[in-house]
Amino acid sequence: MAGAVPLHVEPSGDGALVVLGHGFGGSARNFRPQARALAPAHRVVLFDARGHARSEAPPDAAAYAPECFVEDLRRIIDDETSGAAIVGGLSMGAGIALRFALRYPQRVRGLVLAAFPSGSESSSSSWAESFAAALDANGVDAAGNEFVWGERSKFDPSGAKLIRQGFLEHRAHALAHVLRELLAVQPSITELKPELEGLVVPTLVVVGSDDRVSLEPSRELARVLPAATLAVVEGAGHVVNLAAPKKFNALLQSFVDALPPI
Repeated sequence: MAGAVPLHVEPSGDGALVVLGHGFGGSARNFRPQARALAPAHRVVLFDARGHARSEAPPDAAAYAPECFVEDLRRIIDDETSGAAIVGGLSMGAGIALRFALRYPQRVRGLVLAAFPSGSESSSSSWAESFAAALDANGVDAAGNEFVWGERSKFDPSGAKLIRQGFLEHRAHALAHVLRELLAVQPSITELKPELEGLVVPTLVVVGSDDRVSLEPSRELARVLPAATLAVVEGAGHVVNLAAPKKFNALLQSFVDALPPI
């Protein structure tokens, strides 16, 4: 496994630790509304994932294996506490958060999985490979125009618009590696079921009603996880925390407040 890389990290507030990871093509900026809502009573840490925005973007594809993202999350938590944290994310970030909880369940007080990604057995795998090839050949702007906010987008229009806002700040080689090495190998809920059935961490699963990518995976995930609650946010798309921040923040705050004290 490739080693650690420098990450852009944004901590705020004091109290119980909450770490939130953004989706593909996003950054720490995407969870700032949630940090503002929680930080008065919580220590909220946001970060740019490796290969994204202000974090380092290694040239080697091996640096984007799923275990690398999991270990980045572990290091972020280790820098704050030797105990457990509330861990969450959106889409790609949710996939990483779940991998982390399965690898280090003792480090997770609560799990927040928003817009959970579909698995590699779906059409998402071929979409990811095609998107990566376009990034290699044509760069971020042209590939984004085709696969995020253009004719080959799999996102709802509002979600694509939100993703587009920060998409061009990323490096093409890094996004291509993330697509091939992380997103294209995301396990399906069916593949993960034996592990998920043993994960008893309190979990909030959130998805927008208009999210054609993540609605069914999120429903299935909530059915399989023993301690999960599903919340479907009406009228919201893939980037549910930004599409409906007040509703999302209320769900997040209620979930965090209901967790057993440390």
